[in-house]
Amino acid sequence: MRTVFLWYFCTMLRVKNLSFTYSKTPVLEHIDFSVNIGEHLSIIGESGSGKSTLLKLIYGEYDLSEGQIFWKDIEILGPKFNLIVGYDFMKYVSQEFDLMPFISVEENIGKHLSNFFPEEKNERVKELLDIVELNEFAKIKVKNLSGGQKQRVALARALAKQPEILLLDEPFSHIDNFKKQSLRRSLFNYLKQKNITCITATHDKEDVLGYADSMIVLHDKSISANDSPKNLYKYPKTSLVASFFGEFNLINGEIIYANRLKVVEISDLKVIVKQSYFKGSYYLIESNFNSENIFFEHPNAISKNTEVFLAIDL
Repeated sequence: MRTVFLWYFCTMLRVKNLSFTYSKTPVLEHIDFSVNIGEHLSIIGESGSGKSTLLKLIYGEYDLSEGQIFWKDIEILGPKFNLIVGYDFMKYVSQEFDLMPFISVEENIGKHLSNFFPEEKNERVKELLDIVELNEFAKIKVKNLSGGQKQRVALARALAKQPEILLLDEPFSHIDNFKKQSLRRSLFNYLKQKNITCITATHDKEDVLGYADSMIVLHDKSISANDSPKNLYKYPKTSLVASFFGEFNLINGEIIYANRLKVVEISDLKVIVKQSYFKGSYYLIESNFNSENIFFEHPNAISKNTEVFLAIDL
């Protein structure tokens, strides 16, 4: 039994009863979770909830006020114990990028790869340029890139030596929508193929749905939910969780997504339409019910002041 426990303990990231105080202000309290090798965990929460701080603590950038962090059998320690922040098996991509502006994209990516094997190095850089879709910018100096392009260089550089665990802080926040979807697929699929553990702090549900194996919600300095994205989406227990995934309503104390309300011929829920918002494949309809806003989705726009009946689609 002991052998099984040790094997389990040594195959994951384990955060145990973590607390952190900054300038006498509690930021995180009693944080406890684990991530298996090759899994993708998403961390969500409102601005200031501690998402970025948690990533930095896992990376070893700060000292813990309380608790422990382990990767396999290695305890992650902060600057009080390490002269150089971080560990070789872990990479952290922050929102600052920290690139070298006066050398090219390919030089930035290959900066820490060995020069003893130039062919292998070149192949590795080309592979990473392809993953982040920057092949045509390989020779361009980083100082001449846009913010989104710099973010992609930072992602490629972090992957260069194939870390065991990758920490991503809002990894696509600077990238425009023309590239974001394909880049997201390319990066997260690559991490799965290489069995690289990934922890992503994000405010974008598209970073989570379809990619994350699990998701934790930070609120009031602690973890308020920890489950699969599918379960949290289907059974949101708080308005905070529901709001992350989309428009929702509170009807008789129950959280109901806008996409679950359908127009019917007659029901107990009669609303008056206030506004129709075009969303591409549907319209989001804002309506009024007993002086409260009710949102629902509909294939077409509905004229203002129209009375309609709604029912919950089971």
